[in-house]
Amino acid sequence: MSRSTAVSRRGSNLARLTTVLALTLACAGATTGLLSAPTAQAQTVSAGSLSFSGDAGDYISGGQSYAYDPASGDSLDVYGSTDHNHVSVNVNGANGDWWYLDLAAPAGQELAPGDYTGATRYPFNSASEPGLSLDGNGRGCNTLTGEFSVSDVTFGPNGYVQKLDATYEQHCEGGTAALRGEVHIDNPAPPAALDLGVSVDLKGTASTLNGKATIGGTVSCTAPVKVNLSGQVTQVAKKVLIKGSYATTVACAPDAPAAWTATADPTGTTPFQKGDVQVDAQATATDPNYGGIVTATQTAVVSLAKDSSAG
Repeated sequence: MSRSTAVSRRGSNLARLTTVLALTLACAGATTGLLSAPTAQAQTVSAGSLSFSGDAGDYISGGQSYAYDPASGDSLDVYGSTDHNHVSVNVNGANGDWWYLDLAAPAGQELAPGDYTGATRYPFNSASEPGLSLDGNGRGCNTLTGEFSVSDVTFGPNGYVQKLDATYEQHCEGGTAALRGEVHIDNPAPPAALDLGVSVDLKGTASTLNGKATIGGTVSCTAPVKVNLSGQVTQVAKKVLIKGSYATTVACAPDAPAAWTATADPTGTTPFQKGDVQVDAQATATDPNYGGIVTATQTAVVSLAKDSSAG
C-alpha cells in the first residue's frame, strides 16, 4: 500500500503622495523599523533517537523492530510549525531506510506535555482531533487510529524544536495490530532570530550632469548576511513631482554597521535638484538559521546638494 496523497512537510504602498508632498516628517531622523516574518524550516537533530516495532500483521512495521540514532550514522531532521502545533521528524537511515513521524495537537492548540487520545491520520485529522502518522519505506496508512503521549517538548523561535520526548501507537485501517514507538530529541538551545536594521544618511547629492540622486546609509545585523536594499526617492520641485527608484546589495557582519550607497534615476524628464527629498528604504535578508525573510524599513527626509560630477 502506498501513500494516497503527497503531503508537504517542511512546511507579506507606501502611502500615496498627495498633490503637495509633506517633507517635514516627524521621522526625519535615522531611526530604524524592524519587521520580521521568518518561517519554519527543518533542522538537523544533533542528539536523539527514533524507534518503533509492530505486532505481527502491522502493515507499516511488518512485525519488525527499527531504531535510528545520529550516533549510529543515521540522519534525523525535525520540523516544528511556527504555531507550535505540529512536529515532524524525518529519518534517513544509514542503511537506506526512510521514515516520517508526525505528531500534532488539535487545531489551535500548542503541542504540550500530556496524553493525546483519539488521534487520526495527520494531516487529515479533524480540527478537534490530534494528528498522528508514522510512515515510510514506501508504506503508509490510508486511515489510522491511535494515540501518543508527550512527556517533554520545548520550542524555540520560528518552530525550532529543542526538546521532544514522546511515545506513540497507531493502528492502520482500523486493525487491531499496533505499531508502537518513541522519539527523543535533545538539540542545543536555539540561536537567536536575525535582527536587521537600516538607516538613511540625511545628506545626499543631485547630479547636475545626469539628474540622478545619490543617497546612502548603513545596515546592521546580528548575523553575517547579504542585505538587499531598495526604495524610492521622491521630490517636489517647482510644483513638479520627481520620483526615482534604487537598489543595491551589501554584505553585513554583526560587529559593525555596513555602509550602503545607491543612485536613483528620475523616471521622468525632470532631474533631481538641490533641496529636500523623501527617501524610503527597505532592507531584506534571509535568516541564516531559520530561513525566513527579515525586513527593516526606514523613511527619512534627505537634503540633496549639487554635484557636478557624473553619478
